[in-house]
Amino acid sequence: MSDRSSWSVEAISRFLHHSPQTKTLTSIKKLHAHLLTTGLLFLSPSIQAKLIFSYTARVPRTNLQNLTNLCKLLIPSRDPVPFNILISQFARNGFAAYARKTFSLMHFSGVLLDSYALCSTLTASSDDEGVIFGRQMHALITRLGWSSSVFVSGALIDLYAKCSLVDDAAQLFDEIPVKNTVCANALLSGYIDAKMWSEGLKLARNMPLLSLHHDHFTLSAMLRASTGLSAVELGRQVHGRLVRTVYDSENDLFLQSSLIEMYGKCGLVEKASQVFALAGFGAEGKIDLVLWTSMLDAYGRNGCYGKVIELYKEMLIKGIEPDEVAFVTVIAACARTGQVTLGIEFFESIRNEYNVKPTQEHYSCLVDLLSRAGELDRAWKLLDEMLQKGFSGTDSMWGALLNACLDSGNIELGKLAARRALEWDPQNVGIYILLSNLYARFGMWDQIGSLRELMKERGLKKDTGCSWIEITN
Repeated sequence: MSDRSSWSVEAISRFLHHSPQTKTLTSIKKLHAHLLTTGLLFLSPSIQAKLIFSYTARVPRTNLQNLTNLCKLLIPSRDPVPFNILISQFARNGFAAYARKTFSLMHFSGVLLDSYALCSTLTASSDDEGVIFGRQMHALITRLGWSSSVFVSGALIDLYAKCSLVDDAAQLFDEIPVKNTVCANALLSGYIDAKMWSEGLKLARNMPLLSLHHDHFTLSAMLRASTGLSAVELGRQVHGRLVRTVYDSENDLFLQSSLIEMYGKCGLVEKASQVFALAGFGAEGKIDLVLWTSMLDAYGRNGCYGKVIELYKEMLIKGIEPDEVAFVTVIAACARTGQVTLGIEFFESIRNEYNVKPTQEHYSCLVDLLSRAGELDRAWKLLDEMLQKGFSGTDSMWGALLNACLDSGNIELGKLAARRALEWDPQNVGIYILLSNLYARFGMWDQIGSLRELMKERGLKKDTGCSWIEITN
C-alpha cells in the first residue's frame, strides 16, 4: 500500500463498499492510516463518507475515538456529507450524545449545515437529555432561516411531541408556513401519546381542510384515539376506511393488533375475535406474538377467562413463545376461574421452560390467585419470597389478599395488606371499606370509628357506580 498510484479512487471505494462485511476493523484502520499518510483521504468526499460508514456500520464504543479524530481531520474540507453520515449513524445506533457533539463540531468549525444534518440531529435530541439541545437548535434554525423548510419543521415538531412538549409542538405546527402530512402526523402522535385523544381527533378531522391527506399512520393514530375514548362507532368508521384504502390491511399485524385492542376495550369481544381470525393469513402473521397477546387481553378484559386459557394453550401448541404480558394475562385468568393448579403450573413454566425471571406482576397475580382460592398460608409464603426479592406487590394484589383475610378472619395479615395497599393508593375507598368490614367482624368498633374519621378528613366517600358509554360524538 506504499505506492500511492496503485490505489485509485475507484479501487478504494470498492474496498470500503465491501468492508462492512468484514468481522474486524484491522483492515479498515490500516487503510485509514494509508489514506492519511498519502493524502488520499482528502482526494474525494466519497472516500471520506465511505470510510466513516465503514466505522459506523458496527459502531462499537471502541470506535468512537477513531470517528471523532477522523471527523476533526475532515474539518478543513468543509464538506458536510461525511459529517451527515456520521450524525445519522450515531443517531440510528443509539449514540445520540455523539450525534449532537458531531453537529456542534460542524457548527463550531464552519461546516455547512444542511437540512440533512439538522433533521438527523433533531432526531438524536428527542429525549429528556437532548431536549435542551433541541431547543437551542430551534433558535439556530430560526436564525439561519431554515424554519421555512417543511422537513426541518417536521423534525422539530416530532422532537417536541416525543419529549411530551405537545403545546410547543402544536404552536410550531400552527406557525409554520408550509405543512405536510408528516408534520401533522408528528403532532398527532404527540397528542395520542399524551392521551389527549380529543385534540388528536380534532387535528385528524382538520387535516383535509389543510389539504393534507390521511395516510396509514394517520388512520392508525385515529384508531388509538378511538380506543382511548372507547368511541366504538368512530373505531368502526376507521376500520372501514382502513379496509378500503390500505392495501392488504389484514396482513398489517400492527394495524390488526390495534383493531383487536380497540374492539376489546370497547366491549366488542366477538368483533375482536373476528379480526383476529382474519389477521395475517400467512405463516408469519400467525406466529406474531403481539397479535396473540392483544387477543388474550381482549378476552381477559371482557371476563372471558376460559377463552384466555384456551387461546394461551393454542399458542403453546403452535410453538409461539409467550412473553411477560401473556403470562400475566393467563395467570390472572386462572385466578378468576379458580384454577389454582393450572395457574401455579403456568407460573413455574416462566422460569423452568422459558428461562424468564418472574416479575412483580407475575408474583402479584399468583398471590391474587392463592388469595381468591382461600389458600392464605401458600399466599403468605409466596408473598414472603416476593418481598425478599425486593418486590413491593401491587395495590390490586394487596386488595385481593385483604379480601381473603376478611373471608378467613385473619386480622393481622389483613391489617398488613390494608397498610401496603394504602401505601400504593391512599385514596382507595374500597380498601378502607374492606378494612372496616374486617374490624366489624371482630367487634373492633373503636378502630372503625377512627377509620371513618380518617376517611372524613381525607374527603373520601364511596364511589357511585357508573358506566362509560358512547351516546353521540
